[in-house]
Amino acid sequence: MNDKERRVAVVTGGAQGIGKAIAQRLLRESWRVVIADSDAEAGEETEAEALALGDAQFVRTDVGVEDEVVHLVEQTLVRFDRLDALVNNAGIGISKPVEELALEEWNRVLATNLTGAFLCAKHAARHLRAARGAIVNIASTRALQSEGNTEAYSASKGGLVALAHALAMSLAPDVRVNCVSPGWIDVSEWKKRSRRKPSRITPEEHAQQPVGRVGRPEDIAAIVAYLLSEEAGFVTGQNFVVDGGMTRKMIYV
Repeated sequence: MNDKERRVAVVTGGAQGIGKAIAQRLLRESWRVVIADSDAEAGEETEAEALALGDAQFVRTDVGVEDEVVHLVEQTLVRFDRLDALVNNAGIGISKPVEELALEEWNRVLATNLTGAFLCAKHAARHLRAARGAIVNIASTRALQSEGNTEAYSASKGGLVALAHALAMSLAPDVRVNCVSPGWIDVSEWKKRSRRKPSRITPEEHAQQPVGRVGRPEDIAAIVAYLLSEEAGFVTGQNFVVDGGMTRKMIYV
């Protein structure tokens, strides 16, 4: 397979955490990857690491700004001349009592987590149709259950689940669209160097998960790689909960 035949994926929020693990997994599977992130320090650092694995490019992008999303797609096509997959992973969270949550803060979370995914899908759709490609939204188990003071984050992640099945119908049969909802994923060692730290998950915290451990970014990268692959050709419109079983666990005090 020559370079022009190798598939191209855009991973938003790809410079740290789950997004970085997804980008690395795809590179190892011979994808060419565009890492989109608003953090230039993390993006440049991750690009340097990614180039050791394959063909990658960092494009600084605030996915909540439409002009920047247009630029991201344009840069992808300039560099690689095709677009086969989009992973909508970029996300932020603000935890505050609802009475104290400013409208500006609510809008900022929704703009990044949900509107950003819409904008990326909107501007990538034509190219994904041509490639008969795929989209994966990264939501959260917070779309299904909540702790207190997470209204903006939970609402945005619930929206990503719904956006995935809506897009799956709108872009069918050319583009498959699915969603992954991670549970507790320890990203301590997947942050940029200036913020990286050893994991501090306690044995008790691991043990409360039905599978016996907290999740790793690699767990999410594995299912994303499957959903983007031809092996998942009969899978669309679905939300895959990857949480070690926690949403199925009855907890009594």
